[in-house]
Amino acid sequence: MAVGTSRSAETRGTVPRPRGGESAAELFGVDPDDLPDGLVVADETGRIVGFNAAAARITAVAKRDAIGLPLEHALPLEDLKGRRWWALTDPYGGLAIRVGQPERNLLLPGGREVLVSARYVRERPTGPVRRLVISLRGTEARRRNERSHAELIATVAHELRSPLTSVKGFTATLLAKWERFTDDQKRLMLETVDADANRVTRLIAELLDISRIDSGRLELRRQPVDVPSAVGRHVQALIANGQRPDRFLVRIRRELPDLWADPDKIDQVLGNLLENAVRHGAGTVTIEVAPAAAKDDEKGTAVTVSDEGPGIPEESMGRVFTRFWRGSKRGGTGLGLYIVKGIVEAHGGTITVGRGPGGGAEFRFILPVGAPAYLA
Repeated sequence: MAVGTSRSAETRGTVPRPRGGESAAELFGVDPDDLPDGLVVADETGRIVGFNAAAARITAVAKRDAIGLPLEHALPLEDLKGRRWWALTDPYGGLAIRVGQPERNLLLPGGREVLVSARYVRERPTGPVRRLVISLRGTEARRRNERSHAELIATVAHELRSPLTSVKGFTATLLAKWERFTDDQKRLMLETVDADANRVTRLIAELLDISRIDSGRLELRRQPVDVPSAVGRHVQALIANGQRPDRFLVRIRRELPDLWADPDKIDQVLGNLLENAVRHGAGTVTIEVAPAAAKDDEKGTAVTVSDEGPGIPEESMGRVFTRFWRGSKRGGTGLGLYIVKGIVEAHGGTITVGRGPGGGAEFRFILPVGAPAYLA
């Protein structure tokens, strides 16, 4: 008979009912107090029979005080409109086909927010509720995420305001007083408008990149990439913009492995790292491209960019690739290095930061050999 019961349970995909009164910890090897979320269990009468350590921490109610109390006394929850939640949801009454409550924001006494979800346990699909299992979570992580999004919006709005104000001012002036300006003055104003429009375009591209990185939807169009040539193009562009040629030292180790990557994204990484070295570093900027052993002993290409400036303080090393990190006296949105890390990791590579031989910052990223997009 026991064998028949076991087979029936396996066929139905359910766990056989414990014999001998085993606890959840004995059955699953997990003590409820080890769970990161609050766990509250009420019996068929609505009185609490289980209350783990996380629940006590979140609610500020001691376990010994909660056990045996009615739910509405131990957890006097209210919704955001001030309505008593247990009376509103009536878990032991109402429709017998209900299986629980989805996670929602509720309020504990004193206005403390908590995320609550519930599961109704019935012996049969439409039978009475025998157990009410409630999960409690603090809202700190969600609040941090909301603050991060709010900061992102505020930062981008601030960065957009300046170029858009400039564009609006120059275009309005040109339209109103076109005949009063010389050709040279018009050209200067239009060049300024063009530069500010490019700045707005870059900001919008950064926002799109962050969205795709955060959601794991960053698309890569892999093709053969000549990293030394890409480095050369960026160095020449910086020289054309006024940097001294002798400020750059490029070292290329030959016999580089073939690299399949997204050339536009690699240009974005190189451009950001070189611009940071020029703008925030000092002395000679050294760029080295060499073969490197990537993870799993796979061949790859390593690129190192270092300068001779003051470097990055040790206490800031762990935050360099986070959103909005700017360091001391750094301008910009603080999103560039976050995007760089996302691009490198999307290629299956790694990026690190440290102190270079000249005392300045040293960024080093490794890209595995990779494969064409249709093979990746």
